Amino acid sequence: MGESKPRPRPPLPYNMRDVVLPGDAACPGCPIPMGWKVLSAVFGEKMILVIPASCSSVVVGAYPGNSLKASVVHVAFASAGAVASGITEALRRRGINDVQVIAWAGDGGTADIGMASLSGAAERNHDYIYIMYDNEAYMNTGIQRSSSTPYGAWTTTTPIIGKTEHKKDVAKIMIAHGVPYVATASVAYPHDFYAKLQRARRIRGFKFFHLHAPCPVGWRFDPKYTARIARLAVETGLWILYEYYDGKLRLSGPSRPYLDPSKRKPVEEYLKLQGRFKRLTPEKIEEIKKYVKWNWEWVKRHM
Repeated sequence: MGESKPRPRPPLPYNMRDVVLPGDAACPGCPIPMGWKVLSAVFGEKMILVIPASCSSVVVGAYPGNSLKASVVHVAFASAGAVASGITEALRRRGINDVQVIAWAGDGGTADIGMASLSGAAERNHDYIYIMYDNEAYMNTGIQRSSSTPYGAWTTTTPIIGKTEHKKDVAKIMIAHGVPYVATASVAYPHDFYAKLQRARRIRGFKFFHLHAPCPVGWRFDPKYTARIARLAVETGLWILYEYYDGKLRLSGPSRPYLDPSKRKPVEEYLKLQGRFKRLTPEKIEEIKKYVKWNWEWVKRHM
């Protein structure tokens, strides 16, 4: 099940401006169109996006006024994994192999409400790409805590002391499913994301991406800092970029220097730019540092 096999589909040069259109409903600094531009550079219009209830449902707009020149299927919150599976099988039976099915879902529709259908699709090894764009809360419905919200973060449902648990690591859960390909990515590193999508499109079976996507509204930062904060997450070691395929974990280029802890920036540089962390105590910051250390130890054990 974990074996990767090459696809006979060459990379195609697409102009992302022809696919991701201006004038969408995204908030200033939103990472969603940033991620879509990378998708469009790889797949062009030859993709079907399955989008459960989320910010993306609003950003893409309603037909015929979509902000994407690609097929979009809006589905119920819990069903992205199952619907994408069905579309994939329908295309296969009709002999259509030049269209990429992509489930594009937030952390609420993936780590929480959609986990069952995601797990089922992974276990059945359906041949499509699932991308969890992780803005670390239910942003579209009022910034409520999700299982992907990090430790100590303010949300409207953790307003006093912040979240008291560390975030659920869905990428590790997918690795445990034994799927052919798992990758972490960041909107601050589009070339890394692009290269991973190119690799994934040539591998048959289920492919999962965990995309770090800072939200200016929910994280309480100036919209001009979206890419800067996403980059700091990598530079402080809080977000580790890697790929897992053929049974091996491979650290991605932007994260390689940070195997050496002395090369990482202090986590405080990342935290201080976000209003959601303004109530962190020194003890909680130390707990976050321990979490960073634990994650890097996991990476080193599996490389």
